[in-house]
This record gives sequence, structure tokens and C-alpha cells, in this order.
Amino acid sequence: MADNYLGNKMEEYMARKAAGSPARKPQATLARLLLKNRSHRGFDPTFRVREDQLHRIIEVNTRIPSARNAQVLRFRPVTSEEAHKILPHIRLGGALPELHLPLEGSEPNAFIVICSTVAEDKWVDIDLGISAQSMLLQAVEIGLNGVCIGAFNKEKIAEALDLKAEPLLILAIGRGTDHIELVEIGEGDSHAYYRENGTHYVPKVRVDDLILR
Repeated sequence: MADNYLGNKMEEYMARKAAGSPARKPQATLARLLLKNRSHRGFDPTFRVREDQLHRIIEVNTRIPSARNAQVLRFRPVTSEEAHKILPHIRLGGALPELHLPLEGSEPNAFIVICSTVAEDKWVDIDLGISAQSMLLQAVEIGLNGVCIGAFNKEKIAEALDLKAEPLLILAIGRGTDHIELVEIGEGDSHAYYRENGTHYVPKVRVDDLILR
């Protein structure tokens, strides 16, 4: 049976190759998703994120851990029709203030506002980190990109969207246009991201310096 199985698989492969069938896409492993999950601060303005895509991203919160299983986070999807309510009250690229990111014409046009139904504490913050990372990984899996936005006017956002819960973090979602590369650094090197010749470089401490001995 094993010989027949392998023979059949080889015949299928040769038939696909002869027919010019496209190669199968590589599996979306965690390693690949993590490499693709970079913080984009520029987005394709012609691409519109659909509401069902935002819902699919938010849906991961039904399957992830929650501190004490309290599940206090709530999510407000914002599509391009409401993006104008968000854009004046956020700031991107805090380490590159001279660039005034996002550049004109590359603003995100979809968001997920993460809110809490209780006062923020360490348990809420644990949930917030798990949730944001999980949603960004889901965005990458479906071919989108995103960035966490912590620099925003909470009062203005809450008022503009008529929120009944406190906004803690905003995810911008879209089709990113930044060219981003990771740079390995040592323990004492600068962690500040920077841009050179159109490439956005993100320093990451090498694994040997992350491990306590």
C-alpha cells in the first residue's frame, strides 16, 4: 500500500507539473506569520478592507486565552466610511517624528478599536497583548497588514465612535506598503527603529541575549 501511495502521489505531481499547475503555497506556519507580521505605517489607499474581514480578525478572540477567563475586551470595527473619525486623533511613528507618519495619501482606512468593559489593570493588559498580537497574526494570514496604535486621544475617539467602553488600543488594518527588515542587535544597542533609502529597519535583540543564564 505504501508503494502504491507514493507512486500515485508522484504521478499526481508529474501530471500537475506537465499541466503547468501552480505550485502549492507554503503553509502559513507561525514562523512565517511572525516574519510577515510587521508594523506598517503606510497603506495602499486604493485597497478597502471589508467589514467581514474585520469580523474575521476580531473572531480570533473567541479562541484565545483570557486572564482569569474574564473576557472583558470589546471591539469596534471601523471601515473606510468612518475612518475620518479616527485619523485626526491618532499618531504613528513616534520614533520618527520628522516624517509625520503616515505620509499623505498612505493613511489607513480601516481600524479595530479595542476597548475594556472594566477599569484597566494588569489582567486587562495581559488580555490586551494577547488579543492584539493574535488579531494581527490573523490579519497577516488573510493577506493584510496592521499596526498597533497606542498614541491617540481616548476622549476624542470615544466621542467620535460613541463608545460605551474605554478605548485601550487601536489596530490599523489594510494592505501595507512599507518595506520592512529586521536587524539583529546586541543587548546594549539602540532599539529605535529607523529608515534608510526607503527601507524601515526594526532592531531585534538576538536570542542569545534574551536568555537568562
